[in-house]
Amino acid sequence: MNVISIIGIIISVVSLIVAAVVGFANLRRSTRTDTTQQAAEMTTVIVKLEALNNSISEVKSDVRNLGNVYQEVREKLIIVEQSAKSAHRRLDSIEGKPNTERRS
Repeated sequence: MNVISIIGIIISVVSLIVAAVVGFANLRRSTRTDTTQQAAEMTTVIVKLEALNNSISEVKSDVRNLGNVYQEVREKLIIVEQSAKSAHRRLDSIEGKPNTERRS
């Protein structure tokens, strides 16, 4: 083997070692970057899920409040209907009309 062949082989081996080191470094950097990106994406997802959970809790609270309001309106409607029924009876007795409803 002549000197040029040996130098060529040495340069090839050194190039191969440098390429392997650079490739390994890029692989580690890429893995670290991917991990960072995944962590950022997961954080975003968690924040959005928490916001969604808060919104759902608010909706549940609003539905409960609407149920209470509905119950109050229902009770008031019953009272108003009874009052109207009583008023109609009094009006009928003032006008002298026979009472068509049976009293219970």
